[in-house]
Amino acid sequence: MDQRIIQEARRYAASCRTEEVELLRRLASIPSPTRHEGLRARFVRDWFVRQGADPESVRIDDAGNVVLHIADDGVSDLAVFAAHTDVVFPDTQPIPVTEHDGRMEAPGVGDDTANLVGLMLATRQMLRHRDHLRRGVLVVADTCEEGLGNLRGTKELFQRYASRVHTFVSFDLYLGECVVHAVGSHRWKLRVTTQGGHSWEDFGRANALEVACRIVEGLYALPRPDDARTSVNVGRMEGGTTVNAIAAAAEVVLEYRSTSDEALAQMRSGLEALIDSCRSDEVAIELELLGVRPASGDVDGSLEGRLVAAADEAISAVAGEKVRHTASSTDANVPLSLGIPAITVGAVAGGLLHTRDEWVDESSLPRGLAMTYALMAHLSGLHAEQDADVAKTDAPEAEGNKDVA
Repeated sequence: MDQRIIQEARRYAASCRTEEVELLRRLASIPSPTRHEGLRARFVRDWFVRQGADPESVRIDDAGNVVLHIADDGVSDLAVFAAHTDVVFPDTQPIPVTEHDGRMEAPGVGDDTANLVGLMLATRQMLRHRDHLRRGVLVVADTCEEGLGNLRGTKELFQRYASRVHTFVSFDLYLGECVVHAVGSHRWKLRVTTQGGHSWEDFGRANALEVACRIVEGLYALPRPDDARTSVNVGRMEGGTTVNAIAAAAEVVLEYRSTSDEALAQMRSGLEALIDSCRSDEVAIELELLGVRPASGDVDGSLEGRLVAAADEAISAVAGEKVRHTASSTDANVPLSLGIPAITVGAVAGGLLHTRDEWVDESSLPRGLAMTYALMAHLSGLHAEQDADVAKTDAPEAEGNKDVA
């Protein structure tokens, strides 16, 4: 990575230290539950315009994503940088933010608000260099990354731009983490209904809860592939009415995950066969697909390797962190499933994500911002384009000397 980028990134991040904390405090207080990110999206869009983005270059799309075009004058080679706006909690009122001992605490403050703040501030510096970028750049504050949002925002983005995207980087999770493998998943809601009846008088009739438990037990017993890590989880089960009534209805919410789409297909076939074996004249079973997240597809190993190497250098050389390559379910799932080089990189130190006591270490913010900007500038060819301009400036004189000779 060009030393000029690293030095500039550190200087810029240091100059933003107080502003970054203030911006995080403001953004973290704006409620943004999955599928209801409008308030936060409008704040981000308006902030970009105030920082110098052409109002015509930034918009909120049909999925609620904030999409900012930088140096994208019809070029076919786009670098995309993203962070998600939604948090896992359903709050619709302003979120309380507390600070003590150098920590900021709020639901969603780290996942993904702090990473989004870093992306926003890094984008401002990219806007200042917009005339010296080798690639077109899309900066995206996307929606529906969490839970049953099913990556709707990123899926919408790639429906429009997939053929033009060269690389994709999302900023999410913690400093040092670099997600290089997509964990896909299928989420289901299972409903079992029976006639029900009295626990003594009608004993022997099908019990919806017992059938649901049998399906759950069978799901956990399904053979899982040896060549790809695959997990199973039942997240919620409910049903029945009282202790002396045969349960006439039961509902189960479940998922299985894997780094392999083939393994996901295998698990789906196993689940469907299991359910078919439990159906009868007494037992009706409905299976509703709640969401699909794709696993990694066929990505060019050389291109992905160069992207990962660039991220590793930014994490270690700029942020001073030991790199941890991981597999996870993030916005990068979508481009990876399409064969597009993609990673997810963490840019903040913190803990207790997906709890109401989530916190971030405010002292980590400058390192995360420096890393974020350095990686964005490098992948956008910032100094490479400046060097090319110098070479073009020198070329006419050399050509003129040749003509004289």
